[in-house]
Parts: sequence; structure tokens; C-alpha cells
Amino acid sequence: MAEVTTATQTHKGPQAPPPAEDHEKKHGTARPARVLVGAVGMAVTAWFVCNAFLAFAYYPQWFANSGILIGLLGLILGIGGSVVFFLFLNICIEGFPARFSAGLIPYAFLLPGFSLIGIFLLYPTVQTIVYSFANDDSTAWVGLDNYRAIFSSGHFWSTLLNNFLWILIVPVVTVAFGLAVAVLADKLSPAGENAAKSMIFLPMAISFVGAATIWALVYAYNSPGEAQTGLLNAIVTTLGGDPQPWYQIDTARLNSLALMVILIWLQTGFAMVLISSAIKGVPEDTVEAGRMDGASEIRVFWQIVFPQVRPTLIAVLITVLILVLKVFDLIYVTTNGLYNSDVIANLFFRKLFTDQQAGQASAIVVVLLILVVPILIYQVKSFRQQEANR
Repeated sequence: MAEVTTATQTHKGPQAPPPAEDHEKKHGTARPARVLVGAVGMAVTAWFVCNAFLAFAYYPQWFANSGILIGLLGLILGIGGSVVFFLFLNICIEGFPARFSAGLIPYAFLLPGFSLIGIFLLYPTVQTIVYSFANDDSTAWVGLDNYRAIFSSGHFWSTLLNNFLWILIVPVVTVAFGLAVAVLADKLSPAGENAAKSMIFLPMAISFVGAATIWALVYAYNSPGEAQTGLLNAIVTTLGGDPQPWYQIDTARLNSLALMVILIWLQTGFAMVLISSAIKGVPEDTVEAGRMDGASEIRVFWQIVFPQVRPTLIAVLITVLILVLKVFDLIYVTTNGLYNSDVIANLFFRKLFTDQQAGQASAIVVVLLILVVPILIYQVKSFRQQEANR
């Protein structure tokens, strides 16, 4: 009987670990040493990188006053410092119990990004709102005086009207041109489509200042009787007309319309690429079904293709609209807001840096923020609705 019992115990196999060992395997135990090493490593890395960049700014002589050397060192320190920081962050997290560490990892790795957003976006936003209730040098509170000053200014209301015209015209025309180019280019051969799209997209590689300089050659004005170097005035004079100072004509906001053309030229390629991608994503069988039912190409487009690319059109429209609200470079380089061509961003810049009126400049930015927020909310809701419908 004893022999049978012994044999039975021999063939039971490995026994289950005690409950305490099983709990430790699943949940782990805290390792304070790793937590400490990770925390100290993160602090030292952040301190070293921050002080190195301060040294680049305040003591360039330490680096032979070489911009190239400082740029290379900044690149190495920026990338290398980020890698080392996240390495120590991972060590710190691994020092916590396994169950807590697994839930903490996603938030910990997102924390640096959210911290930068808070430092460079949220904090300045709150500070700007606070400064909008202060005097010109932000040393004393003035209540709503800054808002009374800007809203009682005729120039501010003229600027708002210009912004309204930019919002009304530029996004709609940009999306319309982008849609037209995307549809027409889709009818070409692959080589022709690539060539056409490359030409339309090319202006996206040009900065706003560069674009303003290029279009200065189109709108350039010389006195009557002189040779016209501007393309538009050269055409006008060739047809027997008189040259016009296009940037100075504020009748019917013609100068603002001339500036809008530049932004439309820049952004049409952006709209075309996104819309073209959406059109190519339309299922071919739905298009063929419409054609088999006898629908014309125009009807197929408006009743089958257009409804399916509408979410993309709205996304592009909102993106360009937000860009329009912030437009500054084109105005600053071309007219600097003269001749009733000012916009909110340029007015803010002039109030802050030329007139040295930080309070009114902050109030202008708050007005711009109020205009942008509803658009952002609508964009977020539209995106969520698109995701829900997929």
C-alpha cells in the first residue's frame, strides 16, 4: 500500500506554487532602487539638456561662435537627450509593481508631450487672457478698458470685416479649385495625372513670404509712361489701359482680394491632394452601378462620388479656414495692413511690437481665440461623427 501511494505521488507532476508566490508572479513587487535610479536619471538628463541649450544661447563663444556647430550639437542633444530621458522613464516605471506599471506606462510616455503642450500652448493662452485685463506694460489692472478701446476703434471693425471676407472667400474657393483639379486630373493618364498634380502642389513648398515676393512680380506697379515690370499691369497697358497700384485699391476691398489670390494659389495643392485621395477611395462598384443605370458622368459625380467625399471636403474647408484666421505673413510683407487691408493677426503684431500696447494686443488675440474655438469644436464633432459612421 505504501508503494502504491509513493508511485501515485511520483506521477502527479509539478505542484502549483503557493498562493503568495502566484500573487507575486502576477502583480510583482515594487523595486524602489529602480524607481530612484529612473527618477534621478530623468532629472539629471532634463537639467543637463536644458542647461546645454541655455549655453548655446548665452555663451556661443564656448562653441567658437559657430552656428553650424551649435546646430549639430543641438540636434544631437535634442534627440539623444529625449532617448535617454525616456530610457530612465521606462526604468522608473518598471520599478513599480507589475500591475500598476502596466497601467501607468501609456500615461507616463504621453506625459512629456502633454507637458510641452501645457507649457507652450495652454500656459500662454491663459497668460494672454490675463494680460488682456492689464495696462500697456502689464503692471496694473485696467479691467475692460482694453476691450472698450479696440471695440470703439473703427480700424478694428474694418479689420474684422476683412477677416470675415477672408473666411467667406478663401476656404470655399480653395476647396472648389482643389476639387476641380482632383476630378479633372483623375481623368488623365497616370503620367499626366502625376505631372498635373505635381505642378499644382508645387506652391505648397513655398513659404508665405516667398509667395508674397513672387506675386509682387505680378502686382508690381510703376507710374504711367514707365515700363511695367508687373505682369498684371503689363497686360493692362498692352490692352490700352492704365497701370493700377493693386495693393492700394481698397474699393470693394480689391487689394484684399488680390492678397486672397496668393493664399488660394498656395493652398489649392493641399486641398487637391486630400480630395484626390478621397475620390480614389470611392468604391468603383458604386460608380459602375450608376453608369449602368444610365446616369451621366455629372450625375454620377454629384449623386455618388460627392456624398462619399463630403467629409473630406469639410475637413479641408475647416483646416483652410483656421489657417485664414491666423494669416499674417502675406499681409505683413505686402501691405502691412495699410489701405484697409489689415487682418487680426497683423493688427495684433503692430499693437504689440510697434505701438507697445500689450494690453490691447492681448485683447485682440482673445477675440481671435473666441472666433477660432467654435470652429475647432465643430471640427472635433465632425471627426467623431465620421469615426462613428465607419
